[in-house]
Amino acid sequence: MSAAPVSAVHAYLASLQADIVQALEQAGGETFRTDSWQRAEGGGGVSRLIEGGQLLERAGVLFSHVHGTRLPPSASAHRPELAGRSWQAMGVSLVLHPRNPYVPTAHMNVRMFVAAARPGHDESEVFWFGGGLDLTPCYAFEDDARHFHQACRAALDPHGAAYYPQYKRWCDEYFYLKHRQEMRGIGGIFFDDLSEPGFEASFALLRSVGDAFLPAYLPIVQRRRDTPYAQAQRDFQAYRRGRYVEFNLVFDRGTLFGLQSGGRTESILLSMPPMAQWRYDWQPAPGTPEAALAGFLQPREWA
Repeated sequence: MSAAPVSAVHAYLASLQADIVQALEQAGGETFRTDSWQRAEGGGGVSRLIEGGQLLERAGVLFSHVHGTRLPPSASAHRPELAGRSWQAMGVSLVLHPRNPYVPTAHMNVRMFVAAARPGHDESEVFWFGGGLDLTPCYAFEDDARHFHQACRAALDPHGAAYYPQYKRWCDEYFYLKHRQEMRGIGGIFFDDLSEPGFEASFALLRSVGDAFLPAYLPIVQRRRDTPYAQAQRDFQAYRRGRYVEFNLVFDRGTLFGLQSGGRTESILLSMPPMAQWRYDWQPAPGTPEAALAGFLQPREWA
């Protein structure tokens, strides 16, 4: 792949990070800290973060463009023929943990991988795109879930009617805690290994997904941010955040790739909530809003 397509993706991702941070700063009236870093093997990134904010208790909007000599196992698990190749990866990843328990946690990631052809081998350079966005509420509302999924569908439909159902199902299956037999949240869209339409079409779809995050999430923030809450709701939020930790440390490919590739640990684990709680064999009382969440943690059609 020539330098021009790589530069175009890099420029878009850097701009996307800046746009999202600016919108979140305007929404919360709080300033993101900037932490630039370099990776010893090659490349680096910029972490933008908030800790202890009033709207966002912990938030990270991360940009990275890194490269290495051998693809780590998590990146080649589904493409074993690429094991051993040199590579580069770039992406924007964000996780937002609001303070108010009625405002849902949000995640978005858009990324591109390039696996180089090895000298002396009969093979070609390979690229693929991946990403998605999903929502993890503690207190679930039908109108929030429908709005979020409608925004996801609106982002994908211009690229083909089959994309939203496929990527929605993929998200339901990917963000699933097998040991809990429940989804991490109400889903969204998730995709990986996208290259078949060609570079331009694949990159266009990636941009649509990245650009969908703010219109999908900010209206929900505005709707829920002033909802009164007490310590009981904060306790339930901490309990549900425990599920988020379980998924990220056990199943999440991005976490595994970052750690296996020698990535920057502080940035990788910025996705963790500021505090979480586990309770032994605890269940919310029937008929409570806390108990109602269970009905949202299995696949449903929202849009």
